[in-house]
Amino acid sequence: MPFETLMGDEAIALGAVHAGLSAAFAYPGTPSTEIMESCQDLVARGSASIVAQWCANEKTAYESALGASWAGRRTMVSMKHVGLNVAMDPFVNSALLRIKGGLVVVVADDPGMHSSQDEQDSRCLADFARVPCLEPSDQQEAYDKTREAFELSEELRVPVMIRITTRLAHSRARVATVEPKAQNPVAKAEDRWGWTLMPHAARGLWKQALARYEALQARWEGLSGVEAGDCDTGVITTGLALQYWRENLPELAARPWHLHIDRYPMPKAAIAYLASKVRRLIVIEEGAPFVEGALRGILPTGLLIEGKLGGQVPPTGELTPDNIRPALGLAPRAQQACKDLPLPKRPPQLCQGCPHADSYAFLKEGLADYPVHSVNSDIGCYTLGAMAPFEAIETCVDMGASIGMARGASEAGLKPAVAVIGDSTFYHSGLSNLIDAVSHNSDLTVLILDNSTTGMTGAQPTILPSERLAGIVKACGVDPAHVHILEAHKRSHEANVAILKAELAFKGPSVIIAERGCLEAIKKERKA
Repeated sequence: MPFETLMGDEAIALGAVHAGLSAAFAYPGTPSTEIMESCQDLVARGSASIVAQWCANEKTAYESALGASWAGRRTMVSMKHVGLNVAMDPFVNSALLRIKGGLVVVVADDPGMHSSQDEQDSRCLADFARVPCLEPSDQQEAYDKTREAFELSEELRVPVMIRITTRLAHSRARVATVEPKAQNPVAKAEDRWGWTLMPHAARGLWKQALARYEALQARWEGLSGVEAGDCDTGVITTGLALQYWRENLPELAARPWHLHIDRYPMPKAAIAYLASKVRRLIVIEEGAPFVEGALRGILPTGLLIEGKLGGQVPPTGELTPDNIRPALGLAPRAQQACKDLPLPKRPPQLCQGCPHADSYAFLKEGLADYPVHSVNSDIGCYTLGAMAPFEAIETCVDMGASIGMARGASEAGLKPAVAVIGDSTFYHSGLSNLIDAVSHNSDLTVLILDNSTTGMTGAQPTILPSERLAGIVKACGVDPAHVHILEAHKRSHEANVAILKAELAFKGPSVIIAERGCLEAIKKERKA
């Protein structure tokens, strides 16, 4: 059996290929980005013959995966946790479909918010949609459960989610691999009413989904064994928390009873059996208190349940072997104090020579005559414009929000209103807000920072090249006289300021495209 040393993301990509994958779709988002990059690398090395494509956003990626499944092929769609919000419409509705080719949805959650705006737990959304969810605890399981997920998807004819977290996605371990399966032939789903969600068909499909979810829970009871202990304390772990539990186990005076949950819906009978053997139950799970909250509704009220809701386990951030020790009754590990070593603060900053710095320079000067104004930004490297020395932007909420928020501020009377958005984010979810602005002739200026890449997640290619951006903006209905392409460079500073001032004075929607390539993307290209 061959072995490879793989990150969790890489293990999932290879597991999918070895499961007979035909097509993979994604939008870049840390910590899930390397799943698609690994798929593309396998193609480039001749180790896989699959379609592996970046898409405009997570919704379009999910819908592409649905089409591949409908055609009978095994397909995977990957995204980070907040990306699933963008794909919620097809995700929830796909739970009702009669899936043909196996469809696996990989979602990478980011506890600790290393590169995200919240700590959303995707297990909650899987349960909401009544979609089975598998949660690996290490890289080997990431590989194995990906292969299992495709089998389960085709057996039950339902999408299957794999939920991982940042630490598993980006850490490496040795993984045993198996011989790849052949890809499914093209054979489209013939049951029209299993794929056409008109109300009369959807009602019956929803009832089937609920019944399937309950049956799956009963079926999985046999896969969830309770490990006997020699005290009256029980521990429930999920996902990566299993490793932290194992690391601390040798130091415990008495071995607690233990149940590890690696799939959802969770095994109620196994949980009830564990609860009958103990007086105190500790729940260690990464992310939201998903299991703990459910237990408080199904277990006897006399049982002491400890976890995130009670504060025994840290309610925010990543779990570690150290921060779960208090819940297990263990003293903190001895640490060596580091005295008299003042460390300078190192806040994140734009790369030296980044074109966004020059864009913010002309933006700030152009707005200098307006003591009251609105600058709504978006998610990308340019979000660092909120920090010193720029302090040029005032908001960042979600992908594509900048144009909608600037339009809303303008309609509320806060002018001039500027939206700052990157080229990739504009394609992701800025287009529809720009169409709203054109439809209502909203008074705002959109500044598209076009560096020809999705820079924040590692310089993946933007879905369309720069030379097509202005044409798309004009096609949305923006007056061509108020669509400008500028060079984001110091040498063009004065000219850029003049154009910006003119557009700030214009009553209606205008768009300024500030072009210059990302330095890191250029380095990556030259290295390749």
